[in-house]
Amino acid sequence: MEGSSNQVVVAAVQMNPRLKMKSENLANCVKKLDEAAKNDATLIAFPELTLSGYIFEDQKEALSIAEPVPGPSTDQVFQKCASLSVHAVVGLVEKEGSKIFNTAVLIGPERIIGKYRKTHLPKCGVDRFVDKGNITYTVFPTMVGKLGIQICYDVQHPEGFRCLALNGAEIIVNIVNYPEGVEFMPNFVLPTRVVENRVHLLTCDRVGMERGVRFLGSSMIIDADSKVLARANGEEIIYGQFDLGKARSKRIVIKPGENEIDLFKDRRPELYGDICRPPSI
Repeated sequence: MEGSSNQVVVAAVQMNPRLKMKSENLANCVKKLDEAAKNDATLIAFPELTLSGYIFEDQKEALSIAEPVPGPSTDQVFQKCASLSVHAVVGLVEKEGSKIFNTAVLIGPERIIGKYRKTHLPKCGVDRFVDKGNITYTVFPTMVGKLGIQICYDVQHPEGFRCLALNGAEIIVNIVNYPEGVEFMPNFVLPTRVVENRVHLLTCDRVGMERGVRFLGSSMIIDADSKVLARANGEEIIYGQFDLGKARSKRIVIKPGENEIDLFKDRRPELYGDICRPPSI
C-alpha cells in the first residue's frame, strides 16, 4: 500500500444524474468533490453511471454518450482530484473499440488508478445494451486503503465480493442505481456482504425519476463491524470514518479457546467446487 493511514474519511455523493446531460453531470460531480473534500473526505464515491443516467432506450442512444477511459470526462475529474488530493469513484458508459461497458473508474490525485466493468447485467436500463464486464476482480492499493469495486446487481452475486475480500480489499466501493422495489438490497443484502467478509462498504446510490423509474436513494456507509455509520436521505453527501485495521483481521475472539471464529481460515474451499460450474437448471 502507498503509505495509507489506518483512519480514512469517506463520502457518498447521492445525486440525481440527468439523462444524457454529461456536461451538467460532470460539472455537478466536480462541485461535489470540492464540498466533500472540505469536509475532510479523501475517498469519494458517486452513483452508477454518474455522467450519463441509466434508462437508455437502445444501444445507439448509449453509444452517443459513451467515451474512452482515459477520456475527456475522467481527465477533468482527475484534475480536480489532483488539486484536492482525494480519490474518487465515478460511473460512465465506457467505449472501447466496438464495445461499450457500464464502468466505474477509480481516480486518484496522481493518476487514473484503474477501472471495473459491471460483471452481472440485469435486463433493464442501459445494461440491456452494454457488453459484459471482462476485467477480473482487482484490488487497488491506494493511499486510502486497498480498494475493490462492485456495481449494483453485482452484489447480488456474492462471489465477486468474496474474491475481493480474499485478495485483501479493506474497502469495497459499490456504486448503484437501485430503483424502488429492491429495498431488500440496502436493508439486507449489503449488510450481509459485510458480515460475510468483514470489510468496509461504501455504497453510493442515486435519487430522482428517469423515464418512469424512481430511484431509492439508499446510499450507505457500513464499517467492517457491520455498524451503519451513515444512510442518505435525498440529494446529499454522507460521511463516515473507517478504521482499516478492522478489515485486515478476520478473526473474532469473544472468549479465547471457547468462542472464536476466523471467517477466512474456517472456510472449506475444497468443498466449494460447484460454485464455479454453470447452472444445471
